[in-house]
Amino acid sequence: MGKKIALVTGANRGIGFETCRQLSQLGLTVLLTSRDTKKGEAATKQLTDKGLDVVYCQLDVSDKDSVRRVFGRTVQQFGHLDVLVNNAAILYDTFQSATDADLEVVGKALTTNLYGPWLLCKAFIPHMKKSGYGRIVNVSSGAGSLHYMEGGTPAYGISKVALNALTRKLASELKGTGILVNSVDPGWVATDMGGCGGRPVEEGAKGIVWAATLPESGPSGGFFYDGKPEPW
Repeated sequence: MGKKIALVTGANRGIGFETCRQLSQLGLTVLLTSRDTKKGEAATKQLTDKGLDVVYCQLDVSDKDSVRRVFGRTVQQFGHLDVLVNNAAILYDTFQSATDADLEVVGKALTTNLYGPWLLCKAFIPHMKKSGYGRIVNVSSGAGSLHYMEGGTPAYGISKVALNALTRKLASELKGTGILVNSVDPGWVATDMGGCGGRPVEEGAKGIVWAATLPESGPSGGFFYDGKPEPW
């Protein structure tokens, strides 16, 4: 199949950007995507200036037409996609609780954090099946673990629980196809969303890259932190 192709959503900064950097350093061609074209092109240039094989694609995961365009371009330009990293996420809603949540805000979080990854999976899984290979990484959070669940950030936390459920459903349905699907908790990372005090973004991205490059014998349908199982 030649060089592996990876697509990372929400990748103009933070964990997504670092995931692009690490994957391209491993020799993959990486499609760096973002909603904001100027920011995405600037982020891509930072990596291509270092000799890394990174291509920019504008993508709004909440927009069906945008997903279709990226799918069409990817298939036309590369013929296949090997790795899909669903990283784009919004609304860490510390300003509300479940008892007083604005359900329109919750709906926005679900649209980006759950339906976006779902749309991309639906688009690319048939092509992954044809090639008999695929790695899908859903970037989740400790906030999406029922084991650790507490009050607060309802839109974000519930959207990540739902994303974990999608991981389990897809992994079960794709057994024996060569496609591995896993959720990864990058931990509390020092990013624009995570704020100051978290661990370096390089550390948070390592678990994502691990799941994106699993061997054929690797796990599927799991929830991992730094390559180790995390309670659901």
